[in-house]
Amino acid sequence: MWWFLIPLIVLGVLLLLFGVLILLGRYKNGALLRPIIAWLSKFGFMRRLFTRVSTAALERQNPELAGTPAERRAYFEATEAQSADAPNRQARRRVERMQQQARSTRPGSSSKKRKRR
Repeated sequence: MWWFLIPLIVLGVLLLLFGVLILLGRYKNGALLRPIIAWLSKFGFMRRLFTRVSTAALERQNPELAGTPAERRAYFEATEAQSADAPNRQARRRVERMQQQARSTRPGSSSKKRKRR
């Protein structure tokens, strides 16, 4: 008679697990979630999933890094339109600096080099 409760229990456990993951991700900027993600990344399919998700998040944050040239063109057109609408010289220069920084920044490049162990 209790077998009809099994799907509800499974659904409840999944919802609880999802809620815990969300809370761990929000607490201290995900500091407690990082070791769990690192452990899960040992498995190939999870590593591919995390890579795909992080790439998508980066592309949403910075359209210059987006996958298609059409998206990059749309981003640059929007920033050029914004610079044309700038009310004064200081605002135009600030927008131009932001555009230069966006063009000079490349994914994966950093000014500091890591030491290999």
